[in-house]
Amino acid sequence: MTTGGDSSGAGPEPSDAELLRAHVDGDTQAFNELVRRHRDRLWAVALRTIGDREEAADAVQDALLSAHRAAARFRGESAVTTWLHRIVVNSCLDRIRRRQAHPTVPLPDGSHTAGGGPEPAAPVQDHDTALVVRAALANLPAEQRAALVLVDVQGYAVVEAAEILGVAEGTIKSRCARGRARLALALKHLKDGSEPGNPSAGGRVSSGSSATGPVPGPGDRGERP
Repeated sequence: MTTGGDSSGAGPEPSDAELLRAHVDGDTQAFNELVRRHRDRLWAVALRTIGDREEAADAVQDALLSAHRAAARFRGESAVTTWLHRIVVNSCLDRIRRRQAHPTVPLPDGSHTAGGGPEPAAPVQDHDTALVVRAALANLPAEQRAALVLVDVQGYAVVEAAEILGVAEGTIKSRCARGRARLALALKHLKDGSEPGNPSAGGRVSSGSSATGPVPGPGDRGERP
């Protein structure tokens, strides 16, 4: 009779840190597994930070290539996922800064998910509202947009967002507050039914009719500052 242990013989999955160390030690599959675990969330952050599918894909590819090369320099001072998100967000911000001379920001068409399959059909009104929200978010200053994407869209706690962006928690709170205020002005018409205002003004809203909820997005864990 067997007592104790796992009769299947299967051990626990390696942690992110163990996978990164295995990659540094020459395991050719370890980094691929690390990417598989986190790619959907990294893609979501990139897409909503940069606002364009092709640019987001390029930003993620550049970021993962940088992470692959820099793995040996990872000191374990933060979680591996925080480190990966920091590299992705910085890659997106670099691309945004390079195109700041252009007055408009292309928006994702929403026709596909990160995996390449079609998204479920949404009611026309909800779809139109989501496009308006995305347009307003895309018009925010890059730093405010990145903070809002992490906190309100992806559901990171302020302390986690601060680690990812490499700034103080107070800076994250300030950027979120300013970004939500700008969004509230841009999306005021969703609440009161008036004509759309200038989307460059910006504000904190949900994908519905209220102009007081969080910015919509997948993976929201409900953590708020």
